[in-house]
Amino acid sequence: MCPDPILPGAPLPEEEVRAMNGVTLAYIGDAVYELLVRRYVLSLADSRIRDLHTRSIAFANATEQAEAAGRLQPLLSETERGYYLRGRNAHVGHTPKNKTEAQYHLATGLEALFGYLYLTGQTGRAQELFSYIVQTASES
Repeated sequence: MCPDPILPGAPLPEEEVRAMNGVTLAYIGDAVYELLVRRYVLSLADSRIRDLHTRSIAFANATEQAEAAGRLQPLLSETERGYYLRGRNAHVGHTPKNKTEAQYHLATGLEALFGYLYLTGQTGRAQELFSYIVQTASES
């Protein structure tokens, strides 16, 4: 597998990733998802930083991530769904204000899925799923 110029890092063995809990996967997945969002926002137009940030927040918040997780379900393999569920069912210990607990759990599941894909070197799949999220965002 060749290195990914956008999401670099050597893949970890599947057994190592399998041993991680959902919150740990969501921790790295949050960063991966944020990077994909920022790259997408930059592709829209060269804007002021404030505008870039505003556009990024529109994608990278618990409400939008929860909706995106729902749209992705039919596309996920059994393994991907398992990692999504591991994150969704994780005990996170808090819920951000202005978000429901359900939204936060769904968003955590999405982040865990992206964490799993990144850590196992499946960055192409992560980009494929993110592209689907972007394409279907205006339809929901």
